[in-house]
Amino acid sequence: MDLLRSTLTRARAALERGDVSSEELTRALIKQARRVQPVLNAFIAIDEDDALAAARRADAERGTARRAGAALAALHGIPLAHKDMFYRAGRASTCGSRILAQEIQPATATVLARLDAAGAFEFGRLGMSEFAYGVTGHNVHYGDVGNAWDAAHVAGGSSSGSASSVAACANFAALGTDTGASVRVPAACNGVVGIKTTFGAVSRAAAMPLSQSLDTVGLLARSVEDCALVFGVIAGADPADPPTNQWPFGEGWSWAPRGDLRGVRVGVAENFGHGDCSGEVAAAYAQSLDALRARGAEIVAVSVPDPDELQRAAMVVLQAEPAALHRQWMQTRADDYSPQVLTRLQAGLSIPAHEYIDALRLRSPMLERMRREVFAHCDALHAPVLTFAVPTRAETDVGGGPRMREMVSAFGRLTRPINFLGLPALSLPAGLAGGLPVGFQLIGPRFSEALLFGIGSAYQAERGFIDWHPRIALDSGAT
Repeated sequence: MDLLRSTLTRARAALERGDVSSEELTRALIKQARRVQPVLNAFIAIDEDDALAAARRADAERGTARRAGAALAALHGIPLAHKDMFYRAGRASTCGSRILAQEIQPATATVLARLDAAGAFEFGRLGMSEFAYGVTGHNVHYGDVGNAWDAAHVAGGSSSGSASSVAACANFAALGTDTGASVRVPAACNGVVGIKTTFGAVSRAAAMPLSQSLDTVGLLARSVEDCALVFGVIAGADPADPPTNQWPFGEGWSWAPRGDLRGVRVGVAENFGHGDCSGEVAAAYAQSLDALRARGAEIVAVSVPDPDELQRAAMVVLQAEPAALHRQWMQTRADDYSPQVLTRLQAGLSIPAHEYIDALRLRSPMLERMRREVFAHCDALHAPVLTFAVPTRAETDVGGGPRMREMVSAFGRLTRPINFLGLPALSLPAGLAGGLPVGFQLIGPRFSEALLFGIGSAYQAERGFIDWHPRIALDSGAT
């Protein structure tokens, strides 16, 4: 069994059967992480000693449980690495920045505590865009994260290390965050699965904040089952994050894989990305729709209400709230920001209060219009993540040419409106364009993650994308 090129679900089954120990699994991941790090720069830190000690404890606990016939928690003995913005008490998290790099945190993020309780442990922390405020994966402080399929191309941001490490088979699954694009774009760029969760589904307590109205915690993994497994561990109400009081399932959330999609309607909107694609990108999206049809889904035409208005409102919130959050640091520590991030944050200070309030007021009526005009006619909406092939890091960096600013802005055009509405979206691999991955998103009503995972599992079975690997993973010699 090729453990590294496997999935978290399969590795978990191997642990349960006794085919591998947690220590063996951890050593293999750390070896692979160190091998790909000089190429991809996906890790901020690899915590080998602590991880191996945790793995040995897990192996001892498993032996005791096996002798007693006792069950173990859902992720027992699984080593994971996460985006470096989920705080752990007594430790600093860089958040991709200079400002927080040495600040010891007093509390542990709820999502990390829930993963701990489920038996997982950390073996590393992953690179990201500075303060999660970038969509390409560039970072002047710690270096850019490279795309696992070709490191000269962008990994996507801000959860760049999460996507790149998972695609390179140096990590089974990773926490990420998505405020405007930051799970779905990296997932699409690296050919992995990513879930942008419903606003209020997963606690953000003791995770670095960016936008109180848009921030969501999500996941990246190599299979739909892996995302669903970890989502089931971390989702649910948390008094420390009031929006999670809306969670409707208590502790009873579940999902079921699907073999076919008979009775499922998948919407396609020409005014929401599909009409803007061409060439290999359009062909990849067409193949993804063909795969859904092959499993029995009905593809129906819909129209997203006022996409441009949704985009404008999302941008107002995505500029105003981070600017307010960073205002004091911008006054006292401006030199510790990269010029690009500082400029974007400063722009948010000029947004009038009435414009910000008007944007927030638009959310409820637009949600109602989405229900009436889209989800009354389909169960999930199929949309591109990007309408163009993954560009190079040079093309999207400062000085990347006259189209650089336009191109970077286009990265979140089809993802930011979904954050504004607070809806869940599952990013899935569609194919390749120019030898690099293309990804689409399945968007559903609020708290419809189980539905999206079910549709995604049938699509995955049809396309077989969990066996698509970049060369850096195939050349690993993994065992």
